[in-house]
Amino acid sequence: MKLTIEGIKDRAAWEKAGIALPGYDVEKISEKAKEEPGWVHFGIGNIFRIFIGGIADGLLEEGVLDRGITCVETFDYDVVDKIYDPYDNLGLSVILHGDGTREYKVLGSLAEAVKAQSSDLAQWNRLKEIFTSKSLQMVSFTITEKGYALQKADGTWFPFVEADIKNGPDKATGAMAVLVAMLYERFKAGRYPIALVSMDNCSKNGAKLRESVLTMAEEWKKQGFVDDDFITYVSDEKSRCLPMDHDRQDHSTSERTDCR
Repeated sequence: MKLTIEGIKDRAAWEKAGIALPGYDVEKISEKAKEEPGWVHFGIGNIFRIFIGGIADGLLEEGVLDRGITCVETFDYDVVDKIYDPYDNLGLSVILHGDGTREYKVLGSLAEAVKAQSSDLAQWNRLKEIFTSKSLQMVSFTITEKGYALQKADGTWFPFVEADIKNGPDKATGAMAVLVAMLYERFKAGRYPIALVSMDNCSKNGAKLRESVLTMAEEWKKQGFVDDDFITYVSDEKSRCLPMDHDRQDHSTSERTDCR
């Protein structure tokens, strides 16, 4: 038994071992996501794979989703090379219930893993392709509270953030810089709407995401990398689905922008 697309075709062996397999066509939903990405996620470690990947798996089983998640790693590229690629992006979910029983299932909801590495031209260009796709609706995040931070406690920039500000979108390295660089590509491609959704377990997660996006965009404007039109694009809640604090959330936004 091997945790690969080819390996799970031997359904009898997996079922004999007590491991449930996806009831949907993993290859089909993965190909659909590659051709027409709909959901991108930043921060693709264990918590994402089991919790958010598990939710997506359930939605695929119910027929609510018709494609998998596009997974983006901004920090530890070994995650892609050693955890995703060798297993065709499949995962093994193991749930321990209160009565001591275990539930095993192969998750096939993760369609593609991409390194957000500007120095790797092939990966960087693939990320641009994804973000300029009209089909893309949502970008979600589990990058921890530190992933949104741009400044130290004394108000000065972290060194990598300072470098990102000076080097501009084409050489972005940090998660927020990569995100804003890709939003800039989307803006240039057609100003398509997009929803940015923090799924991190921290207070005011949407507000933190929003502040970091707008701060990076403003700093790049000061450096001459972007203009006022881009600032409007990333900050106008009336025409875009943008990160916002849940306390300020306007539930009619999806109706006005057709972001669902």
